[in-house]
Amino acid sequence: MLLRIFDLCSKTLSFGNKKENLRFLLFFAHLFVSLQPIRYNTYYNILRMKKKKNELVEAIVEGLQDKKGRDIVVADLTEIPDAVCRYFVICTGGSPLQVAALAHSVGDTCREKAAAKPIAVSGLHNAVWVAMDYAEVIVHIFVPELRSFYDIEHLWADADLQSIPNLD
Repeated sequence: MLLRIFDLCSKTLSFGNKKENLRFLLFFAHLFVSLQPIRYNTYYNILRMKKKKNELVEAIVEGLQDKKGRDIVVADLTEIPDAVCRYFVICTGGSPLQVAALAHSVGDTCREKAAAKPIAVSGLHNAVWVAMDYAEVIVHIFVPELRSFYDIEHLWADADLQSIPNLD
């Protein structure tokens, strides 16, 4: 019943801009579905959450640059529906030893700067391709041969790709 009312209201009411529509829908959802205390600044909480995600991406890039990660690319997947995460961060390490060092540096920097720990880390045993899952951000660290072979940043051709300059 409540979902039907919510659906009817969301289709019929329009406040003229997306921000007001979002505020109304979130207000209604809090009021009737979750029965939690209502915050009128929900939109600002969403903006703060986006800022926190950007802080995580910045911390990841900083951790990669600390250990001389090369060819860092941040793929913004936020505009792509059904994407597995919001961001991919892709980097190259010169050797398996450097790939492992980059992965440890990202983990340490994210804990310090963004108070985030990865959900899962895969590939550290051979360190030619390490994947770190932070739920909203997935980090891929490759050796050069595997990065050119898989060419993962071009799988998401419709994503906004941002190249981070190498620090020399």
